Amino acid sequence: MPATLTSNIRALTSFASFSLALLMAIVPVAASAEKADREKPTHIEADSLLHDELKQVSIFTGRAVLTRGTMVMRGSRIEMRQDADGYQFGTILPEPNKRAFFRQKREGNDEFMEGEALRIEFDGKADRIKLIDNAEVRRFRGAVLSDTMSGKLIIYDNLTDVFSIDGQRTSEGGKAGSGRVKAVLAPRSNPLDKP
Repeated sequence: MPATLTSNIRALTSFASFSLALLMAIVPVAASAEKADREKPTHIEADSLLHDELKQVSIFTGRAVLTRGTMVMRGSRIEMRQDADGYQFGTILPEPNKRAFFRQKREGNDEFMEGEALRIEFDGKADRIKLIDNAEVRRFRGAVLSDTMSGKLIIYDNLTDVFSIDGQRTSEGGKAGSGRVKAVLAPRSNPLDKP
């Protein structure tokens, strides 16, 4: 491979990594996500990268994995873009017959949040992450599964420290379907109850 081509690929990969690092710094996965992750470098592996400098779009395809501190995101395709104001947006799409995936440690305790959906979207301007279609979020306390929630759309809004789940499905023609929100919430132990 010619040296010029190799240096161009490295430059594009560096720019895309920097763009993703900026995105992840302003869009944590959960309201109480590990704060130290914001200072960590972003590592991305994929089978290929296509970067369009004019459109400010980077597309990672083929077993794409993004890691940053305790955060891990996986899919078949990760597409990142930046608007004229510098806000960044991203989409993760899964491999066939799978869901896109994320996992991140929660701040100050031994808990992890992980989620899966047919599509995961980041909105850097609104500081929000959306899990769309066949969406599920799980909370682990240590290695033990504690809570699970699922629905059509799960939204984490970092600015208000709120997440919402919508179970309604819209069928062809705009009529509401039979989608429901489902949740299993484990009781939290009370430290005063322990001997």
